Parts: sequence; structure tokens; C-alpha cells
Amino acid sequence: MAAVLTGLMRDTEASVGLVYLLVPGDRMLRLVLISGVSREIAAPWVRIPADAPIPVADAVRDRRVIWLGGREEIAHRYPKIGMVVPYDFMLAAAPIADATTVWGGVVLLWPVSHPPVLDAREHRILDAHSRRSSGLLRRAADQDPPPPHPAEPLVVHPTRPSDPDPAEATAALDLAERLPMGCCALDLDGRITFINTAAAELVNAGAAALLGRRPWEVVLWLNDPAFEDRYRAAVVTRRPTSFTVVRRSAPSLLFELYPDATGISVLIIPKTEGAVSDAGPAAGPGSGFVAGSGAGADEASAPDAAPSADDEQAPTPVSAAPARPGEPFGVTALYQLMHLAASLTEAAGVRDVVELVADQIVPAFGPDGLVLMSADEGRLRVIGHRGYSEEFVERFDGKPLTAPVADAQVLSTGVPVFFPTYEDLHRAHPHAPRYKDRNAWAFLPLIASGRPVGSLVLSYGRPRPFPSAERALLTSLAGLIAQALARARLYDSEHSLARSLQTALLPHGLTPLPGIDVAARYLPAGQGMDIGGDFYDLIRATPTSVVAVIGDVQGHNTTAAALMGQVRTAVHAHAAAGASPGDILARTNRLLDDLDADRFTSCLVAEFDLGRHRLRLASAGHPPPLLRRPDGSAEILEVPAGLLLGIAPDVTYDTRELPWDAGSVLALYTDGLVEAPGLDIGTSMADLAERLAVSRAAELDRLADELTLHVKHGAHRMDDVALLLVRRPPAQA
Repeated sequence: MAAVLTGLMRDTEASVGLVYLLVPGDRMLRLVLISGVSREIAAPWVRIPADAPIPVADAVRDRRVIWLGGREEIAHRYPKIGMVVPYDFMLAAAPIADATTVWGGVVLLWPVSHPPVLDAREHRILDAHSRRSSGLLRRAADQDPPPPHPAEPLVVHPTRPSDPDPAEATAALDLAERLPMGCCALDLDGRITFINTAAAELVNAGAAALLGRRPWEVVLWLNDPAFEDRYRAAVVTRRPTSFTVVRRSAPSLLFELYPDATGISVLIIPKTEGAVSDAGPAAGPGSGFVAGSGAGADEASAPDAAPSADDEQAPTPVSAAPARPGEPFGVTALYQLMHLAASLTEAAGVRDVVELVADQIVPAFGPDGLVLMSADEGRLRVIGHRGYSEEFVERFDGKPLTAPVADAQVLSTGVPVFFPTYEDLHRAHPHAPRYKDRNAWAFLPLIASGRPVGSLVLSYGRPRPFPSAERALLTSLAGLIAQALARARLYDSEHSLARSLQTALLPHGLTPLPGIDVAARYLPAGQGMDIGGDFYDLIRATPTSVVAVIGDVQGHNTTAAALMGQVRTAVHAHAAAGASPGDILARTNRLLDDLDADRFTSCLVAEFDLGRHRLRLASAGHPPPLLRRPDGSAEILEVPAGLLLGIAPDVTYDTRELPWDAGSVLALYTDGLVEAPGLDIGTSMADLAERLAVSRAAELDRLADELTLHVKHGAHRMDDVALLLVRRPPAQA
């Protein structure tokens, strides 16, 4: 797969490539391959719900290529991406799929120098990548047992066309040493891989202290989010950029960044007073920035809180706590916090919050372990964890809030507690268990509206000083999680009540009846209370007739559900009394007029005469049914469309009669199955009829699943969906 991704990026000249695979049974896309950016930049999207509004999820779900032609389009269609990666680039997301299986998706990024659309050649290359990757994944899946998904993404390092000749490499290093200006090289992670003597002297740090480290982690006066942001911009956009650092007691320095597929070359040039800062590649959007007061165009003042090297009077001003991948320093952590905040606003239930917190905090903020607990009836309950065994976590589940343990005590005080080393934890809590070789902990209370809702425990494998900026960041993080968790618990309570009501109002099961096969599906809307006015029923009217009914009360809330229950009861009573389809609708309409419900209802009634093998249909403004005939052809049945129920008191409803042949399937559905923003409903109904015709499902349950597959993902479903399939079994030979 890595080789295939490398070839795809080479052939399309893409600068960044990401490969996602669907997690079996989890409806989750997991990032497995990264090329062209660091893990830190990709961290917010390590795990993506399959129904999330993210390009790769849309591409996988719709089995089509998603193209985004620049920053404005990204910000408009996918604002979370525009917020976390606010740079100018172009993006394509494509599914990895074969004829029967969708395996995942691939994401490619290009600089804005790419043409405004993907051309036919690039589409063919993406198709070929999908076929090759699908073949590899198919062979892997056929193994016994199949190989597991990787625990974390594999970084595929781009390679240059050819390795440099050793003599040429030595000559290049000698040349760099002779230059009067400073120069250094960063890899895609931002770590210094080479620095010449002039550069080390200009930043007043020894080369040994800089190699293998990120500049903003080592040089104190570069520890500003704006400086790190320029590195991120260069990596993502592949465009040259520059910035100037203005120091109080030392010459200003101009930094020019030149990115390519393997890293960034940096020139460091001292500037004299009054020099204009356009000497470098600053030409166009994104070429520089202004930070701090009194800085000129394309200049940045070093913050007063970060003294310059001269002020420190030290030869190697190195930060006290070296960071490692994923540790929350600088602008990366701020962007990740913004992304998590935006994601939490979309989380509905507690499970959504737990998955977001567990799946995003660990890769984005650097802890080796995480435990999320909720306060429930005076006890702490573990609702999610990462980086711990089940056996270890179980011992904390159910602890009283009054227990003398850190995760409970922070709830009583409302103040976070940080233990930089194991010795610090042991002094405060001598009996606290230690998981493996963990060496630092953050215990964060989750308080919402002044009420404790839970606690969050983060653990780290190395000692960690928790500087004030990081403590503030983690405290903000806890506040966001607390608010989201409180909302989610309220949602779950309402959701449970709504589902109980919905279950009580809909048929508990469709009782098998002689002479017909039946299957039904009900999918609540993806927004709101998860309850609506769609309903269906199957009624034994006489010994030789069966009545099927489907309807849709306006709205999807408790009022609609209550009226739906009344309508369904009325229809059931009139059908059981032997009324014709038209009379059932007319009598139910009079009931709604008496109730003065102020809501309209569409309804379709189908009566199956099992003795004469005839079918009678009447409609009150409901979408027309579909009929698949024994020969496999399917059509939209034209049924006289009467007035919606509840509009006028005295309305008659015409009935259409047609043969009910052996092997025929009648599909009754509500408009949620065929309506979508921007789609013509007539076209959608024709597409549904075609899917009904081409399906080879032998069982009605399988057919019902196929017909509702495109609306399974609740987050994108704006209306309730009900489907009722009725089949006359084929004649026995």
C-alpha cells in the first residue's frame, strides 16, 4: 500500500497523500498511511466517523471523487478543515473500492499552482490506484486470519529521484559552511537535520543543541505560535514563505523557508536597521506576517515574555523541557484544540463525545494514556479509555466521589492537579496504582454550569513539567469536554424517552400472514429528537384480505409522534372493520378534522385481496408506490393523489385496482427515502425503482437493506424514513 501511495503521488505530482481504511464493524475510517506531512499536522483526522462531514468520508460514502479547488471552497464546504489548516491548497478525496466492497479512501493535496480541476489523466490514475489498492486489500482480507490494522499511521517518507554522490554531498556541506548567511534544513516534522556554523551563531545556540530538534522548542525567542505557523504553511502549501524576528538587543533576522517534498531549506539573514523585508520570496499571499506591536510589513517582534539570546547572556538558550511528537506546544496544539471544540459541538450522545475525546486527544495532544469518567449517582464511572488495559481501568470504575483519590478529589475542589513525575504522585497518593512505566499525570475536573460531570485523567510515559501554557491549554480542553458531556447526557435522556415513545407507537413486529411476505424499516431523522411522524402497519382485514398502510405526519417531534399514534389507530380500526382503501382515508380525515390537529398527514393504503389476487390502492397526497413485477421490471404506480389528511373535512379518495401476480413486490415508502437537497424527487423515485428492479436479493429483509443503504447514515438524514415491502410469494411448481 505504501508503494502504491508513493506511485500515486509521483504520477499526480501531489504534495501530500493520506490513506484511510474502514474499520470492520466500527463505521470508522482510520488513517493508516501518511506522506508529505507530519503526524502532528494529520493528528486531528487519525480516526474519522464514516458519516462525518469530511471530504474522505463523503468520497467513501458516495463512491465518488471530491474536489476542492482552494481555501475559499474548503472553508465554505468543510469549515472545520479550513479552521485547522487555514492555508491555500487544493484537495481531492477518492474512494478505494471494487465492485462489491468499499475499503476506504485516499486524500491528495496539491499547491494552488495545480490547475483548477482534475483532468482526465488524473481521474484515470485515481481509478488505477483504487483498483490496485483494492486488490491488495482483498488478498489481505482473504488471509486466515487477516492481518490487523496498524495501531498508528505509518509515515511514508518521500525519496529524492536519486541518492546524491558522497563527494557531491561533502562539497555541498563545505559550500554551506562557507556562506556568510545562515542556512539549515528541516524535515517534514520540523526537526533540524542540518545547520551551518553561521546559522548557529546567528541564533546564538550550539549546533549540537539544535540538531534533531524543532527550532521553536529550543530557541526561546522563537517559541511563538506565529513562527511555527509559517513552518506549517510551508509544509502544507509547498510555497516559499518568510518572516522576520525583531529582537530587542540583537540584530533582526530574516527567515526564508523553501519547501519541497522532503523538507524545508531555511536561509537566515541578519537585517540592518531600516532594511525592507521583501528581499526574500515574499511575493503574494501567505509570504509573511506581522506579529507584535511596532513591527513593519512581514516582520514579527519576539514577545517580551521570551527573552532574546543576548538578554539571557547564555551560549545555548535551550528550553527546559524538550518536546516530542504530539506534545502540545505552539500553534499546532491551538489548531487541534479548535478542531476538537468544533467536533464536540457536533457530538450528540455520550458515546459520540467519548469517541471524539479518546480518538483525538491521544494522537493530537501527546498523552500515552487517557481515562474519561462521568459522575453518576455519587460515583465515578469509566466511560472511555485509551492506552490502558481493561483489567487496570476496571479497578477505578465505581469509585465514590468522596474517595481519597486524585480523580475524585479534583471534582470536589474543581481545581486541576498535575504530577510532573512519579515521585510527585507517590508523595501525594502513596497507594495510587501505576500503569506500566507512566511518569507524569494530569487530573482534570469536568465541571459544567458549576456542576461536576466527570473527570479526565491523562498519563505520560516520560516526566513532564507541565508549564503554565500547557496547563492552561489542558484546563480549556477539560472545559470543552465537560460542556459537551453535559449536553450529551441530556440528549441521551431525551433520546431514550423518544425512542421508547416511538417503539410504543409503531408495530412491535409484523406478524407473518398466509399468502404474503413482508419486511419493514424505520430510520429516524439524523437531527432533532430522533422521533417522527412516519408510520406503517399491516392489518388482517378479513379472512381473505390484508391491508398495508404507510403515512407521514408533518414534523418529527413528540407532537408529530402523538398525532401519528392517533392516525395509525384510526386507520387500523377502519381497516379491521372492512372499509375500502378510499373509505379508510375519508374516515380518518374526518377524525383529524374533529381533532383540529393543525398538522397535515400523507397516507397510502393498499388492500391485498388474497382470494381474487387483486390489489386496490388509495392515496392522500403520499409518494406513489413502486411495483416490481414477476419478470423483474419495476414501475412507479400512478395512484389518484387525493388531498392530504387534515386539510378539509369532506374529502373523497379514489381507488385504483390492478392485478396482484405471484412473485410481485409492492414497495411503500415515505418521502425521506427519496428526498434530498438539490435532487429532483421524480429522478430519485426513478432511481429507487431501478434499484428495486436490479436487486437480486432473495429475501425481503435483504432487499429492504439495499433500498435504504443510501440513507443509513443518520448525521446526513434530514427526515424520517419508513419502508414497507409486501410480496406475493412465487407460485409453487
